[in-house]
Amino acid sequence: MYQASSAPLRQVLGVIGTSGSGKTTLLEYLIAQLANRGLKVNVIKHSHHDLELEPPRKDSARLRMAGAAEVMVASPFRYAIVHELRGALEPSLEEQLARLSPADLTLLEGFKQYPIDKLEVYRREQGREPLYPHDAHVVAVASDLPRPAELSASTAWLDLNAPQEVLDWLLALVEKKRHEMSPPA
Repeated sequence: MYQASSAPLRQVLGVIGTSGSGKTTLLEYLIAQLANRGLKVNVIKHSHHDLELEPPRKDSARLRMAGAAEVMVASPFRYAIVHELRGALEPSLEEQLARLSPADLTLLEGFKQYPIDKLEVYRREQGREPLYPHDAHVVAVASDLPRPAELSASTAWLDLNAPQEVLDWLLALVEKKRHEMSPPA
């Protein structure tokens, strides 16, 4: 298990669920809606696989493979930094968050083991057990099933097939956390 963050307070929400549950589809909707409302949203997508972010024969890949620790590719439209670990440990979540610019909300996909607030996306058709019964950090579940009777009243149960409901919940959460993080008057 990972330790709680010592990083500065940030609005962070993990989005978890099994592969194929619809996490990315829901995130696309939520991010687009939040951005349309003028909120700045960052995302960290965790992967257990090697990442291929550039075609192998492009100059940036050649320079990275030659031994550069970091390569920044920049254009008038976007920039990306590729950092080679070269055997070093994967950066902690806190280190990854510190590299991002400030945002109204940072959504994390794939950080199941971290002790952060999480929204689980759960579909019964995936044939796997839900994660929320075993993770006290799941504060909400977006599902295509009815709310289980034994679910804690403190856990929000959202209709995955009504993404506006999930968005409304998320907007309320952002506002609540913004209020909690504001210095007292």
